[in-house]
Amino acid sequence: MSRAMVPHNLPVPSPLGSLDAYIGAVHQIPVLSAEDEQALARRLRDDNDLDAARELVLSHLRFVVHVARGYSGYGLPLGDLVQEGNIGLMKAIKRFDPDVGVRLVSFAVHWIRAEMHEFILKNWRIVKVATTKAQRKLFFNLRKSKTRLGWLNAEEVRAVAADLNVSEREVVEMESRLSGRDIGFDLSSDDDDDHAPPAPAAYLMAREEDPSQAYEREDSEDSQLELLREGLEQLDARSRDIIRRRWLDDGNKVTLQELADEYGVSAERIRQVEANALKKMKALFVA
Repeated sequence: MSRAMVPHNLPVPSPLGSLDAYIGAVHQIPVLSAEDEQALARRLRDDNDLDAARELVLSHLRFVVHVARGYSGYGLPLGDLVQEGNIGLMKAIKRFDPDVGVRLVSFAVHWIRAEMHEFILKNWRIVKVATTKAQRKLFFNLRKSKTRLGWLNAEEVRAVAADLNVSEREVVEMESRLSGRDIGFDLSSDDDDDHAPPAPAAYLMAREEDPSQAYEREDSEDSQLELLREGLEQLDARSRDIIRRRWLDDGNKVTLQELADEYGVSAERIRQVEANALKKMKALFVA
């Protein structure tokens, strides 16, 4: 067996520290042969050997850096991408089966990219640009599918949709999202920039009222409801029923004649009872 194993005392800095030092360190770690990789993977699977897992991780860190560099065009720190990719690498090693007959690097690349994809989608924009499976596919493939600068024409949209097995509408929508950019809500911090476009805070007005005004309004409504309950309690049963059915019940308001027929009096008498009841309640509100 080849013994180009990883030294246990090899210091490997964090990718979130000095990135150059990290990249230099991981490229000094020897690449495992297929025989060594199989032996380490079996030790991990059969004996839960954490030293074997460590050697597998360290020997593949350079590959994570290589994959991360492929996503440099998204404007995110390379060190952050490497860190996320390392998480994917560790997940892959935990699930790797040496008896399948593939090299670890071929198996791990999918896990590494999955973690990087998730990180990019969460951090590329303030507003998420891709949530569905089709949108995620388009997000990472649309740039590669475009053969020229500028917007896709109808023929190119159809070709991209067919190639990625998504709808043409989704292609157009994702291209529009990728072409947009985040805009700060507040005004520009550069007070001397007279030519800068106004920020949304300058022309977007909040529709909701001030919290203090909302509290006062709600408190006033509660007080009025309480007065209404007190006013109804002071009425006799017939007057209370007439007021409820004429003014407070949901649905169609009953007519004076309907109430007159029910109580066996004239519609004019119902009107008088109603007017007197409203007068009593109004006096309570004004007081």
